[in-house]
Amino acid sequence: MAKRKITVVGAGNVGATTAQRLVEKEMGDVVLVDIVQDMPQGKALDILESAPVYGYDSKITGANGYEETRNSDIVIVTSGVARKPGMSRDDLLKINAGIVKGVVENVAKTSPNAILIIVSNPLDAMTYIAHKISRFPKHRVIGMAGVLDAARFSTFIAMELDVSVENIHAFVLGGHGDTMVPSTRYTTVAGVSVEELIPRARLDAIVKRTRDGGAEIVNLLKTGSAFYAPSAAVVEMVEAIVKDKKKIVPCAVLCDGEYGINGLFVGVPVKLGEKGVEQVFEIKLNSEESAALRRSAEAVKILCEHVDKLL
Repeated sequence: MAKRKITVVGAGNVGATTAQRLVEKEMGDVVLVDIVQDMPQGKALDILESAPVYGYDSKITGANGYEETRNSDIVIVTSGVARKPGMSRDDLLKINAGIVKGVVENVAKTSPNAILIIVSNPLDAMTYIAHKISRFPKHRVIGMAGVLDAARFSTFIAMELDVSVENIHAFVLGGHGDTMVPSTRYTTVAGVSVEELIPRARLDAIVKRTRDGGAEIVNLLKTGSAFYAPSAAVVEMVEAIVKDKKKIVPCAVLCDGEYGINGLFVGVPVKLGEKGVEQVFEIKLNSEESAALRRSAEAVKILCEHVDKLL
């Protein structure tokens, strides 16, 4: 089978760590792109020189333009400024909208058949921009948020119960940020609902910590934002696509009536395979969950209305 060609745009912490993990797992040959002269080439060479130690044969190259990325199968967009302490994801909107627009215009010209995975924040709005600018079909434009949020939720539950993270299936819906909807009803530990295992007050605290997961790390780091867990989340999505795993994961995708949401990129459970998003999984929500998801979608809608004015 021919190797996949995967481009990572943005060679900062998230992009470089994503590229490193992709080649270590031999997901394909990687092109790492950044506008900073020689920097992606230096990082790519450093990662390439780890190959004899780690034992992988995937190639990685650095580039400052898009010609080297031509005909990529998957393009991961991490470009943009990172959040600073006290800055909300929404504060990033104006700066990152222009950056993501420029990136996607280049990608659409050089890799018109690629699957786009957007990581830049504010995530839901950036994914909306990528779809609008690229004009790619909706199954080929995906936002990485839910996998990361679910991983954070799982981490905190594992810490609380002192159990393996492998026993936990966390379920998160909605926008990436303050309005996300971690579902305690559908989150299970070895098949048992977490609601039966953790008292409600503790569970509410864990849900809040999950919502604030990104901000917590931003505040601890003082400069920059999370990159180890976000890059791991991207690689899980890429693996599901490259290996055609048909894996059910939460992603930001364009909803066309699912969950009563229309024309917005919102986090929902989807089946990921070689074509990208192959199905949106609709599950029954109770009235409280439905209301929370609607509120989350409304917050995303407001962001997208701002985006339409910016573009």
